Amino acid sequence: MRNVVLGGLLLTGIAASVPAQAQDTVRIGLVQPLTGSVAYNGKSVVEGARLAVEEMNAAGGVLGKKIELIVEDGQCTPANSVNAVEKLVQKDKVVTLVGAFCSSATAAIMPVAQKYKLPLITGVSSKASLTEQGNPYFFRAAETDALMAEAFAKILANDLKLTKVAYIGVNDDWGRGGVEEFSRDLTALGVKTVLTEYFDHGATDFFTLLTKLRAAKPDGVFVAAETQDGSILVKQIREMGLDTKVFGVGSWATADFINLTGEAAEGIHAAVPYASSMDTPRNQTFVQKYQAKYGIKPGKYGAAGYNALNIAGQAIARAGGTDAEAIRAALAKTSYEAPNGVYKFTDKGQAYGFDAVLVRIEKGEPKVIASTPVDAPH
Repeated sequence: MRNVVLGGLLLTGIAASVPAQAQDTVRIGLVQPLTGSVAYNGKSVVEGARLAVEEMNAAGGVLGKKIELIVEDGQCTPANSVNAVEKLVQKDKVVTLVGAFCSSATAAIMPVAQKYKLPLITGVSSKASLTEQGNPYFFRAAETDALMAEAFAKILANDLKLTKVAYIGVNDDWGRGGVEEFSRDLTALGVKTVLTEYFDHGATDFFTLLTKLRAAKPDGVFVAAETQDGSILVKQIREMGLDTKVFGVGSWATADFINLTGEAAEGIHAAVPYASSMDTPRNQTFVQKYQAKYGIKPGKYGAAGYNALNIAGQAIARAGGTDAEAIRAALAKTSYEAPNGVYKFTDKGQAYGFDAVLVRIEKGEPKVIASTPVDAPH
């Protein structure tokens, strides 16, 4: 049940599912950054989501209807993402929400989804605390920074022979969360922190930051950044003649990042929940379909959009209708076979069971050097 504002009057006791059932399609709302410095990544999420919807509709849709994906640009900012959700709920009457990429934006729309009692799935936002908010409508079909650090910090420390590390992250909830989690786990392994710096989304000149990096003399640099910012940063690291080992989280293993970064991407290590080179039959089929449609191999964000929409579509089908509470209950029972493993949710809505990989960029391809199933948080 929810309140509906109509002509300035507050009408109570109207079931959330009534408008949806009157529609010719089953509408799912997707909020992603389509403009701004992470637009590369948001557009990849949308591509993956559209492919999933296309496949589901080709197989008959859900509830005997086609799925209609309605996409809004949240720009990775809290205010714009909230406005996008309000529009999707009030005007478009979506039955489920997916979004909003940046953890800070997702944190802002979570209470809006809860206000309207609509399920919200993120396939990307990885700040660990999001699933600790006690929001029963929120489901994270993604890794957390904490889970990735726990899985790969020891392998990174040993493989890269790390003793002194500098940490660089984008100045938002996700960037700070990634730096905090990896620095904590690497410090526990005896790796010394020699520098911690943050930069703003859309930065293009890293000279001052890299001057500090050169002076710190690390043997490894952890970076939490997305495609546009990360490619500029890595190229400038190499242009300054710094041959330190670069590793991190974000879009490192995506074709977009590798294409933008060029030779400077060679040798980078990335801890990611998905890489196109994961060697499973299900993934090989996904890569072929994605590449045929978009002319590029999928990265973690294309896979994230694909997985989130499939999870949503399957839950709506299991619910047998568009009642939000029934969809929420169905999401809690998810067992979705993805290109990168099986997704299930904990009682707090955190996904587990899928595989995460550590990759090294070699000759423009993400080579998997370690793989581990993502366990439920302790």
